[in-house]
Amino acid sequence: MLVQICVGSACHVKGAPEIIELFTKAVEVHKLQDEVALAGCFCSGQCNRQGVTILVDDVVCTGVTRENFKEFFDGKILAVLNER
Repeated sequence: MLVQICVGSACHVKGAPEIIELFTKAVEVHKLQDEVALAGCFCSGQCNRQGVTILVDDVVCTGVTRENFKEFFDGKILAVLNER
């Protein structure tokens, strides 16, 4: 699974560095290093008023914040990997 976190200026200001840190820790905690590849990307043109844009295997997800990160990770990463 390829997870691309936007590091463009708008997402950077809205918390991209913190989301990257949360993702890195979550991947390690769940021992998903061999299943999830984390990468940065620049603006995907999906800027949202709140949160960071993330592409999960080319599916655009907007509005990811520190507050909703666990819900996002559980629903979009763990749930998809469990279906495979």
